[in-house]
Amino acid sequence: MSDEKILNPTSAPYGNRQGPRAAERILDTARRLFYLEGIRAIGVDEIVKQAGVTKPSLYRAFESKDELAASYLRVYETEFWKRFDEAVDAHPGDPRRQILAFLSRVGERAVMQNYRGCGMTNAAVEYPEAGHPARAVGEANKRELRRRLRQMAKDMGAADPDALGDGLLLLIEGAYISGQLFGPGGPAAAVARNAELLIDASLERD
Repeated sequence: MSDEKILNPTSAPYGNRQGPRAAERILDTARRLFYLEGIRAIGVDEIVKQAGVTKPSLYRAFESKDELAASYLRVYETEFWKRFDEAVDAHPGDPRRQILAFLSRVGERAVMQNYRGCGMTNAAVEYPEAGHPARAVGEANKRELRRRLRQMAKDMGAADPDALGDGLLLLIEGAYISGQLFGPGGPAAAVARNAELLIDASLERD
């Protein structure tokens, strides 16, 4: 998970605008605990204890634990797209290099100590029920990522851009999971190389 600091605690991800400093501490604490240990595993009591606030402060800033979880994932998603867009902006007009640059960074993070995969993927596993606020954030992210990858595959000139885009998405999700299973030295480090092989195969012409 990114180490970037939250700079605007009164923006939408923080729920309502009461008690911004308390809200910031609550969300920062929730992000750390939810990511490392899982959303369901962490109760409100633990969050307020570690944040150094009261339970009423939490419920003034966030309507419920579900909304706090969704707020955590909205911030997480913002950071995700920031990394994705940085890779795109670094290679204008070259979708192949764009996705490989993004995946190189995924591979680097996925073999770091204490890596816990993608927070949005983890939330979808924790909350299989449709309509849950946390799951909704993750689902929207994955659908948009799938759309972008398919478009990038089309821009590369793939014969079957939808198949290539979906293949790249499967590689990304596989890196998130295998990073948690194997840790340093695991196969997730090679996700960009495997994507390159998949792209090459998809662009071959008879």
